[in-house]
Amino acid sequence: MKLEVNQGKLSGVLIFQPPVFRDDRGFFQETHHNEKYREAGIAAPFVQDNFSFSKQGVLRGLHYQEQHPQGKLVYAIAGAIFDVAVDIRPGSPTFGQWEGYLLNDENRHQLFIPAGFAHGFVVLSETAAVMYKCTDLYRPEDDRGIIWNDPEIGIDWPVESPLLSPKDAALPSLAQASTCVVEP
Repeated sequence: MKLEVNQGKLSGVLIFQPPVFRDDRGFFQETHHNEKYREAGIAAPFVQDNFSFSKQGVLRGLHYQEQHPQGKLVYAIAGAIFDVAVDIRPGSPTFGQWEGYLLNDENRHQLFIPAGFAHGFVVLSETAAVMYKCTDLYRPEDDRGIIWNDPEIGIDWPVESPLLSPKDAALPSLAQASTCVVEP
């Protein structure tokens, strides 16, 4: 079996379907292979891995870094999330547009969100364990965000009243936020 890759509707967003080898013992999946992922379109190396665990209804995002944007390869180890990418590249023909995908421990898909996009997800299952690989290091002083329910973006979240951190609840709209330095 080979790594299946599909282009998202927004330029640079990729959906990976790595092969999963299942038997009566469980399964095996290769979650990253530098050469295969580079050939599929991820040019930058991954330099940091992040892990989050959240309960149902938690929405994390929409986050990005302004001066040191991160590309992210996201996947749900356990549970289910609705994962969203928003194009915030100045001058992009798809600026302010979004796309979202179901990532879960059954489909085992991965979503690559390139640098220049804001990222967020909401937990659909009782709990979810999420891993993501980043193409740049996290810098707290460079951390930015956009409010999850910005009507200008119009994300069709599968929740009405998510659980938000105080920080995420106070994020500005896209029109009020600074944008990423990455050009399309």
